[in-house]
Amino acid sequence: MKVVLVYPRCPDTFWSFKYALKFISIKAAYPPLGLLTVAAMLPKDWEKKLVDMNVTNLRDKDLEGTDFVFISAMTIQKASVKEVISKCKKMGIRIVAGGPLFTAGYEEFEDVDYFVLNEAEITLPLFLEDLMNGCAKHIYTCKGFPDIEKTPIPLWGLINMKKYESMNLQYSRGCPFNCEFCDITTLFGHRVRTKSRGQLLAELESLYFQGWRGKIFFVDDNFIGNKRKLKREILPAIIEWMATKRHPFSFNTEASIDLCDDEELMQMMIKAGIYSVFLGIETPNEESLAECNKFPNKNRDLLACVKKIQKSGLQINGGFIVGFDSDPPSIFDNQIEFIQKSGIISAMVGLLNAPRGTRLYQRLLRENRLLKEASGDNTDFSINFIPKMSYEILINGYKRIISGIYSPKPYYKRVRRFLKESKPLQKSHFHFSYIRFYFTYLGAFLKSIWLLGIKDKARIYYWKLFFWSLFSRPQFFPLAIVYAIYGFHFRKVFKDYL
Repeated sequence: MKVVLVYPRCPDTFWSFKYALKFISIKAAYPPLGLLTVAAMLPKDWEKKLVDMNVTNLRDKDLEGTDFVFISAMTIQKASVKEVISKCKKMGIRIVAGGPLFTAGYEEFEDVDYFVLNEAEITLPLFLEDLMNGCAKHIYTCKGFPDIEKTPIPLWGLINMKKYESMNLQYSRGCPFNCEFCDITTLFGHRVRTKSRGQLLAELESLYFQGWRGKIFFVDDNFIGNKRKLKREILPAIIEWMATKRHPFSFNTEASIDLCDDEELMQMMIKAGIYSVFLGIETPNEESLAECNKFPNKNRDLLACVKKIQKSGLQINGGFIVGFDSDPPSIFDNQIEFIQKSGIISAMVGLLNAPRGTRLYQRLLRENRLLKEASGDNTDFSINFIPKMSYEILINGYKRIISGIYSPKPYYKRVRRFLKESKPLQKSHFHFSYIRFYFTYLGAFLKSIWLLGIKDKARIYYWKLFFWSLFSRPQFFPLAIVYAIYGFHFRKVFKDYL
């Protein structure tokens, strides 16, 4: 068999970092980990090729002589998915589709030949067996969740690593919480399933021997879902491995706010090379947290929690939401105030949407408030249900938040606040950031001077940060420039909407 694995194009969004990546001449932030893992599950004698449309175009010659095209995608990639399907059908190529987009709503894609839904560790072997026996079915699905200790190492050889800013790994699936707006538990369940110590080290070794040096993103929806195993087995193993290899990687991941309750865990994460975590903070409004069942965030001083994590040495990326039924008219100003005081630089504030499969989707369906399917991008100023708050007030308030945190003056002020309060980086991080910045990112530094320090209308704020960080916090100077570039990206993403 000859197969092509296709990862459809993602639109320009908050997390794409498209405009920031241009500074370092990189095409995409991360490779398609799901497809690389699926490729490793396919028969070894099959001829495999991967086309990531975020890195290169899908050409007709890429598909010539192909028996199957495997497509995996998320909701936000739907438009590109339909283009890929149309191209394949015109060329008479059979399509195998899986991933979150198809698992949630495969009925929308009539031209797909085979749907391999849910988690591939269970459904893909069933499809392959039937295919070999000449009796492949249209749909493969399952209700259970696989043991991911049997998941193979991704086929990194199918990609050009130089096209990506970071690699990614998955240690666990599932989340112990049950937030109303989130589809993670629908896809992966409540029980946190983890890979073994040896398995994780083997994946790190595979990236190391492929020549990768730099960032790795643990894509787990909640990296600390099983704290006991993490502290007893996984983090000690990573710490030892990183020391043996002289710290070739730095890591970032996602976690829940209760990370702040465990000082030992935070210090172990830092020692392992984890420098940044994404937290779903959502809202400072207690009633809205109760409404969406954001259990770990309730009855906390969220700002104090953020500060505690930052003081431990971890940087925080934050997710925030407006549009809850319980949101008061003051929520917009409250979100701006919280974000500015927190010093969270990458603060993604999105409009509440109801993805298919979530409890929120089901509730709004019962209340006859659903309008359409969610776009998959909650920063595109769209909402797929009738909000309790006036739609005009909600949209105008959302615009006020975006302007209030990403306009040059408040944004640069927030960067300076964060850097002023930040704990100096560990020696390994300190060394890594300087080496990577001054050699790999030297071009980005020079571009930032031209684009942000000379051409940009907000150049005065750039130069104020430039000289303040250079003389007052020199160990954070590379990070200051990186954040200045991030701010440029965020302003570009929101410019047309505003």
